[in-house]
Amino acid sequence: MGKFVIKESAKGFSFALVASNGETIGVSEVYSAKATAVRGIESVKKNASIAAIEDQTKDETAKNPKFEVYSDKGGQFRFRLKASNGEIILASEAYKVKASALAGVESVRKNAPDATVA
Repeated sequence: MGKFVIKESAKGFSFALVASNGETIGVSEVYSAKATAVRGIESVKKNASIAAIEDQTKDETAKNPKFEVYSDKGGQFRFRLKASNGEIILASEAYKVKASALAGVESVRKNAPDATVA
């Protein structure tokens, strides 16, 4: 089972979804308050299992909530999870191949719904 880890910095609070093997799957934006970060976690938990996948490398479109899989400026692949309101609630690291980004999406779907908060 995964876990959400909340971190505090000088700019505010953010969280990371970490898989049971210790690998970070995705990170949030910075929130001004811890309570807002916790609401972000709840949004990831709620949306991860119902979000469609929009493969922007194939010009696909999907309705929110959705995972957007895309190629960044450096030619690597990333994903981001958008909530029903279109806000990005989780973003991934860069992957060399699209299959790894898609595996990251599946890891979010698997780990987020029952993840604990640390």
